[in-house]
Amino acid sequence: MLYFAYQCQDDLMEPIRAAAAGALDYWGDWARAGGLPGSRRMAAQWEMVSRMRMSHHRPDYGITSVTTGNREATVTEEATYSTPFGTLLRFRKDVDIVQPKVLLVAPLSGHFATLLRATVRTLLADHDVYITDWHNARDVPLSAGRFGFEDYIEHVIRFLEVLGPGANVIAVCQPCVQVLAATAIMAEDDNPATPKTMTLMAGPVDTRINPTKVNELATSKPIRWFEDTLLASVPARHRGGGRRVYPGFVQLMAFMAMNMERHVKQHQALYDHLARGETAEAEAIKTFYDEYFAVLDLPAEFYIETVDFVFQRALLAKGELTFRGRKVNPKAIRRTALLTVEGERDDICALGQTVAAHDLCSSLRPFLKRHHMQVGVGHYGVFSGRKWEGQIYPNVRNMILANA
Repeated sequence: MLYFAYQCQDDLMEPIRAAAAGALDYWGDWARAGGLPGSRRMAAQWEMVSRMRMSHHRPDYGITSVTTGNREATVTEEATYSTPFGTLLRFRKDVDIVQPKVLLVAPLSGHFATLLRATVRTLLADHDVYITDWHNARDVPLSAGRFGFEDYIEHVIRFLEVLGPGANVIAVCQPCVQVLAATAIMAEDDNPATPKTMTLMAGPVDTRINPTKVNELATSKPIRWFEDTLLASVPARHRGGGRRVYPGFVQLMAFMAMNMERHVKQHQALYDHLARGETAEAEAIKTFYDEYFAVLDLPAEFYIETVDFVFQRALLAKGELTFRGRKVNPKAIRRTALLTVEGERDDICALGQTVAAHDLCSSLRPFLKRHHMQVGVGHYGVFSGRKWEGQIYPNVRNMILANA
């Protein structure tokens, strides 16, 4: 009933949003020009109401060019390999030079991979960048089967094999565990596509260390509670009708609840900017929330197994994680250089949770291990913003260059 209730509410709101959008289209220019006392505030109210919705479609990456070397290169998106659950997307540049291949592994946690747009843009200057462009589970038909924790690991392995020998992998947040597991499996199998470097950024490798509110929530209830309370079936009107999912709108509400005061203040600021005609300031807030309110449903089995394996039992950290019936052994990693990155103020993956990978990869020689703790950033600051570009990214680039 959870998804059905959400869909009914969204359907009921649609005429109201449409009316507000229509009024804005017809009267907006006149109202913003101050045609009557209070008309600018009226236009701001219309726009705020018209925006009261979530999107279930992937936004555009919007990366059409990038400066590389001393020239501006055109960027085009190229689907290199696809499965029902994800696409290996390449950002192809019109350059003649060969640059290191990088697989950027995006989290599957309620938002689309476009959340890493800034990460991609920065990496593109010096690398041939690919990303795991995960599909919305509500659009995946039941005939495609299940997608669980092991399937995610299998996708990482397959994507790296498509890239071929000599590639590098970067995991952001949640998939640090799956990427470490995939690399361990590939190393143990002497897979020629085993990555040259592995960068783990703000990920829950060992959630027993400095537990955050996210960790505490995940361990506060038995796994059956998550199954009974948070999962829902996709309505029949969608392509994935009948598929059990963890709805993206539930995850979004959970994220917002952690910083509700901040979101309320941001929307008040948006209204004030619109009412005062401060277009640039309003656009910055709208751009952020257009991305933030684009939600992606997770396959139910992947969500439940992630909560169980990563957050409740910390199987990888305890040496108990298995893949297709075999134990995952990070000690098998001997030639893949490791870089871990953490943010000082990260309230999702706290200090210590990601650097724990160094103890797990105990066969790596010291010169193949590096750690960077970035002062003054929270979770999102690890992979976007000025400190990512100016202080964190140089460490990532140098690790890749040193092991090319």
